[in-house]
Amino acid sequence: MFTPPARRIDKMAFGKPTHYYEDANGKRIPGVTTILNEGLPKPALINWAANATAEAAVNRWDELTDMGPADRLKILKGARYEDRDAAAKRGTEVHALAEKLLLGQEITVPDELRGHVESYVRFLDDWNPVPILTEVTVVNYTHGYAGTLDMIAGFSATNALADIKTTRSGIYGETALQLAAYRYAEVYLDGQGGEHPLPDIDDTWAIWVRADGYSVIPVNTSPSVFDDFRRVAATSRAAKRLSSYVLPELEPTHV
Repeated sequence: MFTPPARRIDKMAFGKPTHYYEDANGKRIPGVTTILNEGLPKPALINWAANATAEAAVNRWDELTDMGPADRLKILKGARYEDRDAAAKRGTEVHALAEKLLLGQEITVPDELRGHVESYVRFLDDWNPVPILTEVTVVNYTHGYAGTLDMIAGFSATNALADIKTTRSGIYGETALQLAAYRYAEVYLDGQGGEHPLPDIDDTWAIWVRADGYSVIPVNTSPSVFDDFRRVAATSRAAKRLSSYVLPELEPTHV
């Protein structure tokens, strides 16, 4: 059990912005995305890593040919991380710009994100959301997790919890687990760290924003889906315990 109030800690790690959550005693609270990364198998990542490495070898063939074996190996080993980091950077920047647009603020759009931003503006024009909460930390003390949701907004006759996705391949099933965790959080934190119950949520959507358009995709966040998230969280906790199951080496006993 964690002790309120919780808080989100933002910092830089290896030159990149990152964050985590902790309670008033400084005890870390697992984040929703961390739980999903650690507790949910992702076989597609194996193919993605292989493809990213192969693409780097083909696309940078001439460059690699002029390198020594050690430098060539370093480039190929790091290719998948460059691809991952570029995608993560794009997603982070689109999220930041989307929040400002939702709140009616002016933005400066980088050329490489113009397509994504124009797609999101079309979404705003088409759906006319009224923001209720944006980019707030939510916590569930009973089940021991925290996270940061993108938005809860009013859409005509419904209040929707929505998450913006900029993935290349569409919406993955784990998005339902992520949104279920947010939906069944016990409180959200305001700007001063005060805790409040979440507003009523009627629907949960993934908003898939691409350079060539957008899609609004409903996802199931029923109690049974939340139960699945809790099972993934249990697997994540078990994975962290694995190293403790290997005991110290035995020494021979001489009688």
